[in-house]
Order: sequence, then structure tokens, then C-alpha cells
Amino acid sequence: MLTSNEILDRVNGFIASLPYDRQPSSLYDPIRYVLSLGGKRIRPVLMMLSYGLWRDDAERILMPACAIETYHNYTLLHDDLMDNADVRRGQPTVHRRWDANTAILSGDSMLVVAYQRMAQCDAGKLSEVLNLFTETALEIGEGQQYDMDFEHRNDVTEAEYIEMIRLKTSVLLACAMKIGAILADAPARDADLLYRFGEQMGLAFQLQDDLLDVYGDPAVFGKAIGGDITSNKKTYMLINAMLRADDRQRAELSRWIAATDFDRAEKIAAVTAIYDEIGIRGLCEELIEKYFAESEKLLAQVAVPEERKTELRRYAAAMMKRER
Repeated sequence: MLTSNEILDRVNGFIASLPYDRQPSSLYDPIRYVLSLGGKRIRPVLMMLSYGLWRDDAERILMPACAIETYHNYTLLHDDLMDNADVRRGQPTVHRRWDANTAILSGDSMLVVAYQRMAQCDAGKLSEVLNLFTETALEIGEGQQYDMDFEHRNDVTEAEYIEMIRLKTSVLLACAMKIGAILADAPARDADLLYRFGEQMGLAFQLQDDLLDVYGDPAVFGKAIGGDITSNKKTYMLINAMLRADDRQRAELSRWIAATDFDRAEKIAAVTAIYDEIGIRGLCEELIEKYFAESEKLLAQVAVPEERKTELRRYAAAMMKRER
């Protein structure tokens, strides 16, 4: 059974070896660039670790594992354009290195490439895999739209936010794990348990990402912190700050949310100070721990020997201790 580090090495090597033979190269160069920036490769690692719960030949599914990484990076390429982000993983985003039109067109092609790669999985499992992959892709688009809609609302509830991040982030982790189980011929019940495990892990992961966007070290995080604050993203942190604020704090938060002309550093510092006063960081950390605990309960129910779960458990725990 491969460790997560061994899987990461194989995924990185496989992605680097993938050919881009079609023309024009100017369409495919940004795809190669985005995938060359590295990253944690969480989704392909989770797919292969899930497969490894039942089988020891995880390298057989490198192509579908890299397909899901290609899809994930496609969403980041377009997210960066929509957010007008300058940096991804410490490097210029595609629309900064090239231009917005290139980001749109290369991103669209990257989505097709992801499907092309996923379609190279075991032919006997193709229909089930593509149905799950397609449903997941639709849900992610729905989550992204909710996220955009929430920017123009000041009445977003915590429940709405949690459902948004389930769609935008959790379902792709869940999809990766279930595809791994499907390709390993796992029983349907175990495949579903791994899907739910991935959902809970995804909720914890996105909440941690929100936390790091405020409190992370930009040199480690790989992008500038405070982006959620400056764009008025209705995160768990902002929603609960508005709910728990006193009159003065709520008025100041409302003023910053309404401001159209502001100093970026000043807004980030002011909103973070209010979060500190209310204790929002601790509340967010408690919810992260709750979702992580739920994920552990689900993994415990998967009917494979406990020793085969060791690497997946270790990897999941490491995800919760990340700083980027």
C-alpha cells in the first residue's frame, strides 16, 4: 500500500509527464502552467488512498486521479479571474500572466481535458464514475453561484453558508474518495460512507481555509490574506461576527461592508480586530473540530481492516494541521 507521500510523488510525476500535443500551444500552455504550480494534490491523494483501502495497485488509477486534479485546478483558474486575484501558490494567476480572455478559454478547455482524462478509467466503471463526476461538477457550479449571490446579501445565515461550502468544496473531496472506492470494487455502502467522510472533511477543510485567509501567514499560505474580508465574502466568520457583535461593532462592520473606496490593509486590520474582540477564531476552530470528529466516525464504519485505514487517518489528521 502506498503512503500519501509516495502517492504525491507519483501524481506530480504523472502530471508532469502528460503530453499536450494539440495546437495552438497558446491555448494549452496556461493549462500546463496551472498544473505545474504544484499544490497539495489533496483530491488525487484522497482518491488513491481510498482505492488503497481495498487494493494495492493504486498506480492503476493515476489518470482518473489526475483528472480530478485537472478539474480542481480549472475551478481555481476561473475563481481567480472572478475574484480578480493576483497570486495563486505564490505565482501570478493566469489572467495576470496572460489576460482575462486567455483565462476564460484555457479554463473552458481545461474542463474538457479533465473529462477526457476521467474517461480513461476502467471501462466497466465509466458510466458510474462519469455520472458522479458530472453531478459533482454541477453542484460545484451551484456552490460558486451561491457564493457570488451572497456577496450582495447581508442576511446570509450560517446554514446557508455551510450548504454553500458543501457544494463548492466538500463534494469534490467526497467525489474523489467515492470514485476511488468505485474503481476498487468496494461495496456500495462503504463507497457511500467514504463519500460522507469526504463531505465532513471538506467542511472542516473549507472552514480552515476561511480561517487561514484571515489569520494565515501569506508567505506560507501562498496568497495574500484578507481577500475574503476585502470582497465581503459571507464566511462563517463574518456571519457570526454580525450575529454576536454589539451595536458599535456591528455598525463598524456594516460601514466596512458598504465601503466602496477603502484602503485594503486598513479594512483587513479593522475587521480582524473586531473578530478578535468577539472571539470568532475560537468559534471557527470549534466547528472545524466538530466536522473532523464526524468524519472520523464515518471512517470507523468502513468495513476494511483497521490497519488499512492507518494512512488515510494520518493524512486526514495532517490536513487539519495545515498552515496553507
